Amino acid sequence: MKKYFILYKPFLLFLGKFLLTYLLLTFIYQSYLGQFDVNKNETDSFTELVAKQTKELMLLFDCDVKTKPSTREPAVNLYYNQKPMARIIEGCNAMSVIILFVAFIVAFSGKPKPTALYIISGSLIIHILNVTRIALLCVLMYYYPKQQHFLHGVVFPLFIYGVVFILWILWVNKFSKYATKNNKA
Repeated sequence: MKKYFILYKPFLLFLGKFLLTYLLLTFIYQSYLGQFDVNKNETDSFTELVAKQTKELMLLFDCDVKTKPSTREPAVNLYYNQKPMARIIEGCNAMSVIILFVAFIVAFSGKPKPTALYIISGSLIIHILNVTRIALLCVLMYYYPKQQHFLHGVVFPLFIYGVVFILWILWVNKFSKYATKNNKA
């Protein structure tokens, strides 16, 4: 048994750090969400921020856009050209994607300062791309309503997860302890 632990130690350490970080951040996030009463259709502040920033981004491009809290569910409705185009719910705020990103970076952590800076900058990139994703999705669904499933269910998830994957690859190859060992060899 000890032989296998030694043999698989790097993988087991990665897995342990990843799971611990993921579970801890998920617990913190779920505790945060617990402050909001779903039965009263209260939307969490981060989702409201994403909706507000999406609206502001679209206004930069002179779009006819407005947001309004939903009366039926914890969501913010986004209207484009007077037409309801999106309901921004907790799942749209990309926090779960950011938690996954952070857990991976921590699991492959390098020196504390570069790790913290990469986590912050990567999280901001994901957030900005998510706001942009929602804005583009609203405009594209307005002009191509028959493509809603393809755009929402295929194109944009591939885009956001593709960017996260690229950020992970950059981290592992350029900044993690693993990259440092390989660059010295």
